[in-house]
Amino acid sequence: MKDPISRTSGVGDVQLFGSQYAMRIWMDPNKLNNFQLTPVDVISALKAQNAQVAAGQLGGTPPVKGQQLNASIIAQTRLTNTEEFGNILLKVNQDGSQVRLRDVAKIELGGESYDVVAKFNGQPASGLGIKLATGANALDTANAIRAELAKMEPFFPSGMKIVYPYDTTPFVKISIHEVVKTLVEAIILVFLVMYLFLQNFRATLIPTIAVPVVLLGNLRGAGGVWLLDKHPDDVRDGARHRPVGG
Repeated sequence: MKDPISRTSGVGDVQLFGSQYAMRIWMDPNKLNNFQLTPVDVISALKAQNAQVAAGQLGGTPPVKGQQLNASIIAQTRLTNTEEFGNILLKVNQDGSQVRLRDVAKIELGGESYDVVAKFNGQPASGLGIKLATGANALDTANAIRAELAKMEPFFPSGMKIVYPYDTTPFVKISIHEVVKTLVEAIILVFLVMYLFLQNFRATLIPTIAVPVVLLGNLRGAGGVWLLDKHPDDVRDGARHRPVGG
């Protein structure tokens, strides 16, 4: 899950909480002594027989005329399950008998470390901490992550589900809602105050429309203040000099 999420647009970093899977091997000292082996022998055998091996190159030198492709071929030489690890050869006796890892150790797939355990509501869990990339949109990134997780969910083991115990995007949505709410209230107040002083609907409508125009025009600082401060005076003067019945 970590790699697809880290490639999602807007994601800066993905941190995995909890222990990762690892092949755990418990060596029996008595059995090692019986076969005249040491832990160092076991470690050496593991390093030698569980290694990633390059099987060669595709399109290596010297190249053929017109060749444009060059790629390394990696063979699947890494061990993946307990049976393969158990078959690691440790020693061959003089009588031809073989000593394998399963003969001197207990092997099972478990956690890489049991010092840190992730749980949610008392149930085993694996946590992902996702950080936003610089300049990215939090809401768009959250939606993209949820869409990516929805694609993965059909492949989850039975009983596994996704929960979001901590999500900052609702606070962003609430903030945006409050900004829009405040803006609407400000426009309504501008309209009411101007109408209270001008007593003219048409004259009041002009400064009311000026508020969203200023925002849409992205005017800032003194320019925006000047437009909001000066324009009502002009309208009020115009309304005062307007002929009665005009």
